[in-house]
Amino acid sequence: MSSDRYIDFANSDIGRRLVGAVGLPVPVHLERWQAGRLRPIEGTLLISAGPLADHVRIFAQRLTDSLYSFGSDQPGATAWVAEQGPKLKAVVFDASTLVHADQLKQLREFFQPILKSFDHSAHVLILGRAPESLSDPLAASTQQAIEGFSRSLAKEMRNGGTVQLLHIDDGAEDQLEGALRFFLSPKSAYISGQVVRLRPCSTHVQDWSRPLSGRRALVTGAARGIGAAIAETLARDGAEVVLVDVPQAKADIEALAARLGGQSLALDICATDAAAQLIQGLSGHNGNGIDIVVHNAGITRDKTLANMTPELWEAVLSVNLIAPQVLTKALFDSGTLHDNGRVILLASISGIAGNRGQTNYAASKAGLIGLAKAWAPSLHERGISINAVAPGFIETKMTADLPFALREAGRRMSSLGQGGLPQDVAEAVAWLSQPGTGAFSGQVLRVCGQSLIGA
Repeated sequence: MSSDRYIDFANSDIGRRLVGAVGLPVPVHLERWQAGRLRPIEGTLLISAGPLADHVRIFAQRLTDSLYSFGSDQPGATAWVAEQGPKLKAVVFDASTLVHADQLKQLREFFQPILKSFDHSAHVLILGRAPESLSDPLAASTQQAIEGFSRSLAKEMRNGGTVQLLHIDDGAEDQLEGALRFFLSPKSAYISGQVVRLRPCSTHVQDWSRPLSGRRALVTGAARGIGAAIAETLARDGAEVVLVDVPQAKADIEALAARLGGQSLALDICATDAAAQLIQGLSGHNGNGIDIVVHNAGITRDKTLANMTPELWEAVLSVNLIAPQVLTKALFDSGTLHDNGRVILLASISGIAGNRGQTNYAASKAGLIGLAKAWAPSLHERGISINAVAPGFIETKMTADLPFALREAGRRMSSLGQGGLPQDVAEAVAWLSQPGTGAFSGQVLRVCGQSLIGA
């Protein structure tokens, strides 16, 4: 994996002067989750008024020891005063009551005074209602307008700041804590400009220090890179991991499994008997069945369509799309995937926006997104959620091998002005694996620093 020397240069004394003089972007080193951290927010949390904000206040003191309110006096919180209050590490604005266009001015009135008070790597979360859930067309239009505001505000943030819009269905308020623990913490460092929806869910996290305790997780393509990072993060959060990769990587997954206290399974996921081998491997050894399935295995065979051979096309579709389809269905049908299970499909922003020379790859990743959307309703009866994670430019061995110009373009063409790390994808997967994220299903979470591609 190559290092991003431009970030180091742009943040040096001489680099800052030179970069500023010619008007180049100045990306900053993002704050990411570190082992031993106790609180999701190390700094000040500012909360607005509103009914959803009142739900946040119930648990806000478990997120931070510095709590302020703005725009109204709230019990247990100190009133924040512009240009006098502390720097803001996290902000929650309740926009759920905005139902008329003239009320949208509340967005400007709240955010304009605080823009210059954001701390480094600050996280903003706007709470609203899904427009499609509202019967009044004017209210739906107003809530849709908030999406345009939130995505634009995300592009105006500086110093590593992020913004998300979270739609809360009636009855899903008790799942807010899990969402805020993710989106207001460094675990979401490389996610910005996203719109996600929480629906009611009966399961909850019992121990926030080890939210996956007692759960068993399968990760394909786990030998290295993003797959290995996912395995390590799931294990950190308490899951027992089962690592799958091709037979050629057997030594690597055995070593990683030994270090994480998990199990390894050397398997060609495209083999005709792969499903039978997988189910047998999961039913023996350390237990029966699985709670979390992460389809991370994937390959690229890039060529323009004019030069695309049948072999290159079929290889990518087989590994990236057909194998996840076949294996997931087999896990469902056999009961190997437990009720209230979690399925996460590693897609790509190429599957959203397309990419030159990647017709096969983009088709496979778009297919995974379609799989999550199509399967979510029927799996809901068993409490199972299925979602896609769509990474953007991630610093891996594969991207390190790109030509310099392409690599730099991939890094800079996002609001955060840099590539992500495997840890960023892993944190998103770990959050989607939690019991409470059954409230989040059939959706796509982009881990791309608000990439301009497909934005």
